[in-house]
Amino acid sequence: MRSEAARYLDRPGLLAGVDEAGRGPLAGPVVAAAVILDELAPIKGLRDSKVLTARARERLFDEIRARALCCSIAQASVEEIDTLNILQATLLAMQRAVDGLRLRPHKVLVDGNRLPVLTMAAQAIVKGDAKVRAISAASILAKVYRDRLCQELHAQHPEYGFGGHKGYPTAAHLAALRAHGPCAQHRRSFAPVRALLVVVG
Repeated sequence: MRSEAARYLDRPGLLAGVDEAGRGPLAGPVVAAAVILDELAPIKGLRDSKVLTARARERLFDEIRARALCCSIAQASVEEIDTLNILQATLLAMQRAVDGLRLRPHKVLVDGNRLPVLTMAAQAIVKGDAKVRAISAASILAKVYRDRLCQELHAQHPEYGFGGHKGYPTAAHLAALRAHGPCAQHRRSFAPVRALLVVVG
């Protein structure tokens, strides 16, 4: 027999998709988005944000914001990442995104294999950003929003090249870290940053 929770998830109601961006970078916040799509106003071209071009993501970002029933973008700060660890900070950002929705969803589908603490029925879906349109939309919002934050960070600290690598541990980023040391937005709990702090200390 199917579980009560599974039957509950199958009941009709508003569905929110949730995804994050920025778990792997060495700097900047982790960002999460929650989206409730309007099934009467479908958006063409929704895909996992990683397979879309930057131009397509930007176009879809605006279209999702305009045509979804509601959406919410939230983040967990570098300080929260270093205090809680990246997994717990990611779940916190997801929780904040769902809590920020103007409409309360009946059920929430989250990309991945872990769920944040929520007050409604929820299900984790591995590779959900490629399977569920609402999660694809959330992945696009989170990715574009975080990329924009990285452009702002680049303007503040051009020596690190955040506009190009978006905080990920590329060879250029690691070389800049060695040359200049970490800035305030670098995640001290991540090994490449922590190793430099030990050397400097």
